[in-house]
Amino acid sequence: MKFVAGLLVFLVGVAVLTFLSIRYGPGRLPGDIVIDRGNFYFYAPFTTAIIVSLLLSLAVWLFRR
Repeated sequence: MKFVAGLLVFLVGVAVLTFLSIRYGPGRLPGDIVIDRGNFYFYAPFTTAIIVSLLLSLAVWLFRR
């Protein structure tokens, strides 16, 4: 059972990295921090991380019911 749960988490992670990337996903949401100064680029997706966390929590909650 733990293997299946780990595999599910891995597959969700791959899906998030593939489908919710900046290029293809919702883009920069309000609350995401972007610093772009010449040759330095920093992106901290706080709002995106919260939304993904809520969706994963909902999925786990529904899976356990």
